[in-house]
Amino acid sequence: MSEKDAGARAAELRAQLQHHAHRYYVLDAPEIPDAEYDRLFQELQALEAAHPALLTADSPTQRVIGQVLDGLQPVRHARPMLSIRTETDTTPAGAEAFDARVRRELELPEDAPPLAYNAELKFDGLAINLRYEEGVLVQATTRGDGETGEDVTQNVRTIGQIPLRLFGTAPPLIEIRGEAYMRRDDFERLNALQREKGAKTYINPRNTAAGAIRQLDPKAMADKKLSFFAYGLGDVQGWDQPPTHSGVLDAIAAFGVPVNADRRVVQGAPGLVAFHQAVAAKRDALPFDIDGVVYKVDSIELQRRLGFVSREPRWAVAHKYPAQEQVTRLNDIEIQVGRTGKLTPVAKLEPVFVGGTTVSNATLHNVFELRRKGVRVGDQVIVRRAGDVIPEVVGRIPGVRPAYVPNFRMPRACPVCGSRVLREKGGIDHRCTGGLFCAAQRKQALLHFAGRRAMDVEGLGDKLVDQLVDGGLIRTLPELYTLGLAKLSALDRMAEKSAANLLAGLEKSKDTTLGRFLYALGIRHVGETTAKDLAKHFGSLDRLMAATLEQLLEVNDVGPVVAASVRAFFDQPHNVEVVEQLRAAGIRWAEHEGAAADEGPKPLAGKTLVLTGTLPTLSRDDAKALIEAAGGKVSGSVSKKTHYVIAGEEAGSKLDKARELGVPVLDENGLKELLNGAA
Repeated sequence: MSEKDAGARAAELRAQLQHHAHRYYVLDAPEIPDAEYDRLFQELQALEAAHPALLTADSPTQRVIGQVLDGLQPVRHARPMLSIRTETDTTPAGAEAFDARVRRELELPEDAPPLAYNAELKFDGLAINLRYEEGVLVQATTRGDGETGEDVTQNVRTIGQIPLRLFGTAPPLIEIRGEAYMRRDDFERLNALQREKGAKTYINPRNTAAGAIRQLDPKAMADKKLSFFAYGLGDVQGWDQPPTHSGVLDAIAAFGVPVNADRRVVQGAPGLVAFHQAVAAKRDALPFDIDGVVYKVDSIELQRRLGFVSREPRWAVAHKYPAQEQVTRLNDIEIQVGRTGKLTPVAKLEPVFVGGTTVSNATLHNVFELRRKGVRVGDQVIVRRAGDVIPEVVGRIPGVRPAYVPNFRMPRACPVCGSRVLREKGGIDHRCTGGLFCAAQRKQALLHFAGRRAMDVEGLGDKLVDQLVDGGLIRTLPELYTLGLAKLSALDRMAEKSAANLLAGLEKSKDTTLGRFLYALGIRHVGETTAKDLAKHFGSLDRLMAATLEQLLEVNDVGPVVAASVRAFFDQPHNVEVVEQLRAAGIRWAEHEGAAADEGPKPLAGKTLVLTGTLPTLSRDDAKALIEAAGGKVSGSVSKKTHYVIAGEEAGSKLDKARELGVPVLDENGLKELLNGAA
């Protein structure tokens, strides 16, 4: 390719990648699959490698670049990055006081029309100034002391939402100011990874974002996955600025820089109060943290007239919400047993008002997390509540303990049922082995047992299970089969016909397969496929219950963890008792069904298939059953080891992946031909 053609193609690729990055990161509405984006990106990389002169600062390939820095360089702001006044009165009076103050400064008469304000969210992150020259990002700096910040350009370039080149016709120079922040789901995902690695966890999204921005290695910063919202301007040259702040934000959004949609122009104090209350009502549902809202006089001309006082604008104020972190005393640590048997240490706190509610309990996640944080009973601790996330203890306040307090130890027996507590080798969670016997796991065990892929008890859903357990009608699984019409009909909103239908469903469920029954028992790590493999290998429940670890390891795809879990389950006498009671209740299957299933042709033996989309006549479960009966394996993801992808209507990314890897794609008719033995 000639230099001219390469230059034209590189420019075209940069424009396409910028467009698709904006659709993905800012609008959350991608137009192409990830694989296609990667293909375009790799083509641009190859062009730039072959023609180094084509490399530009705004190229998408330059997002993660640069050496590890010795330190961050100071940068003096062309226009100071000033803070705004905070209104700590979280009641409507806070908004009313601001409106009254602005009207007084403007010397407006009492009968003057209401002022227009732009109301927006106050993000809990780190203020950043983005400097664009001729539309290209040339520098990013922190607020610092307002006069001088730090150059964090290398790190900010890794934030996918921030465009390296502005859309449209940009001014010769424009500084766009906003907040770098971390979404709650990204923060929780980061901490989950840290826990898995046994590394330290982070206290809150804001501190994590601030620390990431100021890291000296941009690649380490990219792993933190930050986001960005713009909220104003710094220095601007050669641009006719819109006459309103809301218009400025619209223009910034048109340049391709993300601006939060939860903003509106409101009229007077009533509009401010309504906005503050509306945001408070949905604050917990937001995917990121805020600590208030911001009110700004919308007219730029009125902003100029109002000016500043003590380096704070008179035309803006931050109206706070209750704090989401507070300090309190850790009075005790108790153990909570979850629906799946996981044991979680729970902090019993001196009640404290945090995040808009009084908190007296908070999670400590697991014993390893607890020890990393160095938390012990009697400590002053930081408790955090944000959004719908369960309150958690994030650390302790350093200080001398009044007396020696030993480290907390996990119990060896379940505090609910007394069963043995185990932690898998290499794992971090302790679990009760009581399973079907443990009252804390009762509802989950019932719902799983009755599920469509397990015993398939029609009519037994969440609400009914709640009624049965909370009302004391059922304490163990076998008691499901002792329910009578009179007891069921007496339940709230349970008509006699519905009760009869449930009893019929229970009776029908007694005829099942060994594989379904094993899956229904809810043995940890034993999924639907593993249950079928165990049934097929042993042929009878008694042989499986008596199997040694060595014998279990002979089963297809059963490793040490699964084998140990199966053995631990049947080593519990109460689990064996539940199994025997279920058999006595009339649950039955064909013994040696696994051996019987081995008879007949296996046209898909050794083949791995993936299902995607909706097939014309076969449900996903039906297709899976047919494939497995023919000796095949159904996988949830496409790889080079996949032999066929069976695609129906509205097939998704799996179809794209199959085409990318050259995996044969068949429709339902093609699947039926395979099942009939056609190669």
